[in-house]
Parts: sequence; C-alpha cells; structure tokens
Amino acid sequence: MLFCWLSYIRYTHMHIWGVVMLPNQFFKMLSDETRVRCLLLIAREQELCVCELTYALKESQPKVSRHLAQLRQSGILQDQRKGQWVYYRVAGNLPGWLQKIINGLKQSNCLMEQYKTDIEHLNAMKNRPDRC
Repeated sequence: MLFCWLSYIRYTHMHIWGVVMLPNQFFKMLSDETRVRCLLLIAREQELCVCELTYALKESQPKVSRHLAQLRQSGILQDQRKGQWVYYRVAGNLPGWLQKIINGLKQSNCLMEQYKTDIEHLNAMKNRPDRC
C-alpha cells in the first residue's frame, strides 16, 4: 500500500512540478529502439503525429502510441491536440544536459545514416496531416 502511494506521489510530482530526469533514467528510456527512432524523428522534424510515425517506422499504431506515451509520461515529449490529430514534440523545459544529448543525437551523421529509411519513409508519405 505504501509503495503504491509513493509511486503515485512520484508520478504526480514528476508531472506537476517537473522533477529533473536523471541520466540513468533517460538512457534506460532509450534502451528501446522504437523509442529512439520516435525521438530522433520528432527531434528532426520538430513535430509529428502518430500516423506519421507509424508510417515512417512501419510499426503498428498501438506499439508506436505505447512508446510515445512512455516518452510523454517521462517528460521528454509533450503532446498537443490540433483538430483530430495529436502532435508530439520534444518538451521545451528539459534540463540543459538533456537538450544537448537530444540535439547531439539529432545531428549525428552516423545515426542519420543508421535510420535513413525512417526519414525516407516519412518523406514518401502522401497526405500528411496539416499543421493548422
């Protein structure tokens, strides 16, 4: 019972007061390739919706949504509803060290080469949602 209550406080505290994520928590979050791929595409494109990510990654919508939810709940991403679409972007209030790491990942030529098919798929997507 106490553990559940403490977990609830930690979860609530994290979202209301923006507890700073520790490096080990961030790297653990990125231990899944789908989350890395989502984060890289969103960081490069500035804002993407689930349909764009599922198309680019060639993954199911439930799988992509589950990973986006984890990134959002950790405070790395934030979402915004625009009409029928929900768009994800890198949170603007991340600590400096975390912003530097994400920018470094985004600008890495090695990673761009590694995940170039994701970018190619995204660029080939027809009828991408409007960002109005």
